[in-house]
Amino acid sequence: MTDSHTNSRDKDRKTIYKTNSLSLTGAVSMGTGVMIGAGIFALTGQIAELAGSLFPLVFLAAAIVTAFSAYSYVKLSNAYPSAGGIAMFLEKAYGKSTVTASCGLLMYFSMVINESLVARTFGTYSLQLFDIEQTSWLVPLLGACLLIFAFIVNISGNRFIGTFSLVMALIKIGGISIFAIVGLWLSGFSFESISDNGSGNTTISGFLAAMALAILSYKGFTTITNSGSEIRDPHRNVGRAIIISIAICVVIYFLVALAVAGNLELSEIIRARDFALAQASRPALGNYGLWFTVVLAIIATVSGIIASTFAVSRMLAMLTDMNLVPHSHFGMPGSIQKHTLVYTIVLAMFLTAFFDLSRIASLGAIFYIIMDIAVHWGIFRYLRRKINANAVVLIIAIVTDIVVLAAFLWIKVTTDVFIVYASVVGILLVLAGERMFLRLRS
Repeated sequence: MTDSHTNSRDKDRKTIYKTNSLSLTGAVSMGTGVMIGAGIFALTGQIAELAGSLFPLVFLAAAIVTAFSAYSYVKLSNAYPSAGGIAMFLEKAYGKSTVTASCGLLMYFSMVINESLVARTFGTYSLQLFDIEQTSWLVPLLGACLLIFAFIVNISGNRFIGTFSLVMALIKIGGISIFAIVGLWLSGFSFESISDNGSGNTTISGFLAAMALAILSYKGFTTITNSGSEIRDPHRNVGRAIIISIAICVVIYFLVALAVAGNLELSEIIRARDFALAQASRPALGNYGLWFTVVLAIIATVSGIIASTFAVSRMLAMLTDMNLVPHSHFGMPGSIQKHTLVYTIVLAMFLTAFFDLSRIASLGAIFYIIMDIAVHWGIFRYLRRKINANAVVLIIAIVTDIVVLAAFLWIKVTTDVFIVYASVVGILLVLAGERMFLRLRS
């Protein structure tokens, strides 16, 4: 085989990013598509279990932490819009180092973990229509089918994905808003009754630990940064899309949490923690409410998976193009980005099959917060003057992340120490593997 033929084939495999293929509306749709997926449908019950009767306030507290966190990503996106998003941001701060590669992979894994969380949520809610046990093997099977569907949609092109995400976002935002408003109205719920809901006691450590999961439900905004070079006028619109997406989700999450708290006792929410919204719709609207909620969950999870795989596969492709992670074509044709899409779907299917919702969410939260701290520190230490970032805001973002992560780990040590061990082992393997890979390359 000639060198010219080899070079031509390698060029064909390069990831191609389509400039101006995503509008501001499309970017917001993608961000809300990822956030309003498993976040509110699967995590509400788990958050209530940790935070007790004050769990609706967790979403507001997490939104404040997310706002400080988002500041870094907005500043970075305005300065360095890129299809690699967080991978490129880390490289700007730490260079092509083990820290950049490892934190980039942690973000990648946290996003894939989130996809498996969404996939299992899809299976869990779908089975509510047929009154089948949530331990059924149909849950991971339905989740795997959703991931395959997401793969098919993602190879259809950016414009189709943007249009599909917009339509799905409008449907689910409207539907979830109706659920929240009708649920609150029928239950006669008032803000003063939050503390009287159920018999659960809220502890500071439990509230902070719950915030870690709530932060996970907001983290979808970071996927917008992974499409930076494909969004029109990226120096302005990436940051605007992040702010708009978070603002929409804060309102929706809080209203939904209030509606759930108004229709179920705390013990009932915890008992149905993987499908709390479906359970909350029964007292208010009966079977019609159940069907309406399940259909909304299906729409939300489908659009969430599609938007997430679109963004995360591009991030891994960027890490590959930057020579920060190993890559093998495995005989597959097409570009590297299509290959990373395949890897993402396969890994998400594996997690969907073997992990339950609680552990999936916990792993994702730990990986994401650690990566988030690295981003803030990188800006504070190396980039804040270049991008004109406020040092006080960065310090607050780092401190709040550390406090929330510490509380979450403490709760897990006392309730499910396996997750802590799995997280530590996973992080050490990523660090050691990346250090070895980069040394061999150099």
